[in-house]
Amino acid sequence: MAGTLNKVMLIGHTGDEVKMHYFEGGNCIGRFPLATNEEYINKATNEKVSNTEWHNIVVRNKAAEVCEKYLKKGDKVYIEGRIKTRKWQDEKGMDRYSTEIQCLEFTFLTPKDGSNSPSSTESSTAPQQQTASKPSSKPQATEEEEDDLPF
Repeated sequence: MAGTLNKVMLIGHTGDEVKMHYFEGGNCIGRFPLATNEEYINKATNEKVSNTEWHNIVVRNKAAEVCEKYLKKGDKVYIEGRIKTRKWQDEKGMDRYSTEIQCLEFTFLTPKDGSNSPSSTESSTAPQQQTASKPSSKPQATEEEEDDLPF
C-alpha cells in the first residue's frame, strides 16, 4: 500500500466541559477530555479488570462552538478524527509533548431533554451524523428511545 492513514474513531464520555480558546480573526478551538473504558476478566485471578483511557480532544471553529453549547460533562459522544502530537516548551524551557485527537466529525449520543438542540445543530452536524451512524449503531442497540436523539 503506497498511502498512509491516520484515523481515529472513539465512543466515550466527556470528562469535563469544553474549554474554548478564541483567536484574532474569529477562529476558535475547543478542548475537552474523553474517557473510553475497557473491561475484561483476568484469566489468572478470574477478576474483572477495568481500564480507563483518557484522550485529549481538539475541535475547531463552528464545530467547537456547537460542542461548547451542547456537550456537558459525562455526555456520551462519538468522535472521528486523527492523532496529532504537538511539541511545546514548559516554563523551564524543557521540551514537552502532547498527543491529541483532532476532531473532524462528531455525533452526540446522549439523549437530551427538551430536544431543542437539533434545530440549531442540524445543518452543521448532519454529514457527521450520517458518517457516524454505523459505529454508533452498536452501542445504541441497547437504547430504545431513539426519539430523544438529536438527529
